[in-house]
Amino acid sequence: MKVKEELNSPSGQRSTKTIVLISFVILKFLLQYLLLSPEYDLQRDEYLHLDQGDHLAWGYLSVPPFTSWNSLLIKLLGGSVFWVKFFPALFGALTMVVVWKTIEELKGNLFALILGATCVLFSVLLRLNMLYQPNSFDVLCWTFVYFILIKYINTENVKWLFTGAVVFALGFLNKYNIIFLAMGVLPALLLTPQRNLLAKKAFYIAALLALLLVLPNLIWQYQNNFPVFHHLKALSETQLVHVDRWIFLRSQLLFFIGSTLVIVAGLYALLFYAPFKKYQLFFWSILFTLIVFLYFKAKDYYAIGIYPIYIAFGSVYVANISKEGRSRVLQPIALAIPLLFFIPMYRYAFPNKSPEFIVNHQERYKKIGMLRWEDGKDHELPQDFADMLGWKELARKVDRVYSNFKEADKTLVLCDNYGQTGAVNYYTTKGIKASSFNADYVNWFDLNKKYNHLIRVINRSERESEIKEHSQYFEQVITVDSIANPFAREYGAAIVLFLNAKVDVNKAVMQEVEEVRNWKGD
Repeated sequence: MKVKEELNSPSGQRSTKTIVLISFVILKFLLQYLLLSPEYDLQRDEYLHLDQGDHLAWGYLSVPPFTSWNSLLIKLLGGSVFWVKFFPALFGALTMVVVWKTIEELKGNLFALILGATCVLFSVLLRLNMLYQPNSFDVLCWTFVYFILIKYINTENVKWLFTGAVVFALGFLNKYNIIFLAMGVLPALLLTPQRNLLAKKAFYIAALLALLLVLPNLIWQYQNNFPVFHHLKALSETQLVHVDRWIFLRSQLLFFIGSTLVIVAGLYALLFYAPFKKYQLFFWSILFTLIVFLYFKAKDYYAIGIYPIYIAFGSVYVANISKEGRSRVLQPIALAIPLLFFIPMYRYAFPNKSPEFIVNHQERYKKIGMLRWEDGKDHELPQDFADMLGWKELARKVDRVYSNFKEADKTLVLCDNYGQTGAVNYYTTKGIKASSFNADYVNWFDLNKKYNHLIRVINRSERESEIKEHSQYFEQVITVDSIANPFAREYGAAIVLFLNAKVDVNKAVMQEVEEVRNWKGD
């Protein structure tokens, strides 16, 4: 009896909740590591983001600076794959914690907390948090800003406006995608009593604080001719043009398919459940945000940050209406659905199966759209999986070639794309600093060195034309090796030696760098 009384006491309940939350966090980290098969390397984007940690700046061609700060921390910790994977897992775990705290703020009981944590854990975030990209921190910032808005609605304490400004600024410095959050929330405010927030002086002071925090990045964009617009234009022409709005909407259902009941319950509660009446702006916010995403033909995963907060609303509502009577059966059903949907997710959504297995069972993956790449076509493997193969092989082969040069410091390793370049730099055991005219690497050339030899990593489709074009500038050209893994997206990329330059390599590189830099500024 005494034990039961202690458990039911406020301190006992807090202790129980803390133990449950810690258990969910530990499970989250375990799953993120267990769902990755060791036969896969890092993904191509991860290599670029890691190299940004060696070239700190207030901006980059495709992303703001936050990821580079994180990359520097990873390098200080040793730079191993463990730490590369640790931070997206951490951001995913923190997203779950913020949802947990939101449920507590909404007066949810222990069941609501467990339901919310389960829905967040067994969702698309397991896949998103596999990769070291800005997306994981982006979702955390969206969820945190929504939580802060709820805290402000409940307390009207202006400290939450300033906290929100800081979190929004961090989100902006991580990924410009968070602007879509503001584009959804502001018109939603106008439709609800919370519009009085726009008349408060503190709101504009907080907005000014956010602007000051992101100003260094805006200045960097200005000084570099706003490369973000060039990047968006390139995305629009090469990737977003293939975005189908119907597929975008279908993906929204798939991302949190195990939590659909809870999310729909949350949306319903925002309209018709009296205790949530003051939060109705969240109902309109999701509509406006999705409309903006659809208008701009955004990639489907850009919208993932919207949903965790609605899991919090839905979890509290489901818990409250199912406390007694026949409705009580809703609790085990709501809890079981995300667990049941995790089974097919485990089978298909993660790189825990060999490439051979996936190729031999293509129809299963094709049915759920896993084989569709950014080019709008279906391929043998999911794009992320194909982008996690062949990199160690490439680096090992480049190392072997590089080690044969007595004048290694006079040898330039030049790759076709940022994935090749970053992979060579990450896995090298010879201290290679590969370069490229692709992405941010165009700004990182060491033009003070005198180069006599060139090791080129050339995409399969461009190998013959590249050799023909540049062989006249060197005394000898030798194709040494290539990526042999047939499942790698970089399959066939060749390692070609250009020996004993007849021209000034530095001058040629400087001309190429200048041309690329001028082009990106157009």
